[in-house]
Amino acid sequence: MTAGNSSRMTREKKTLLAMIRIYCRAQHGSRGGLCPDCQALQDYALARLGRCPFGAKKPTCAQCTVHCYKPQMQRQIRDVMRFSGPRMIFRRPILAIRHLLDARRSKKK
Repeated sequence: MTAGNSSRMTREKKTLLAMIRIYCRAQHGSRGGLCPDCQALQDYALARLGRCPFGAKKPTCAQCTVHCYKPQMQRQIRDVMRFSGPRMIFRRPILAIRHLLDARRSKKK
């Protein structure tokens, strides 16, 4: 894996963690950590990301052709992303912009 590829996966993980943190804090009032449900979702999502068949060339999840999440977890992560996505620009602007750029690159391919 090249440095660019590993940084893409690292950024993907950071974005995922930030989105779950934003969601849990706002929806469940968690401070300093995640509630058990959000922690389970985070653990599951990181495991799935680590096993992604596309590796560092993966598209953003919204544009992926392979749905690797169980239906219940897919609904949960979709809720997290819908809630946190618009808030990312204020909380983690660089990650949000890089995620949008990754999504545009995924569409072009």
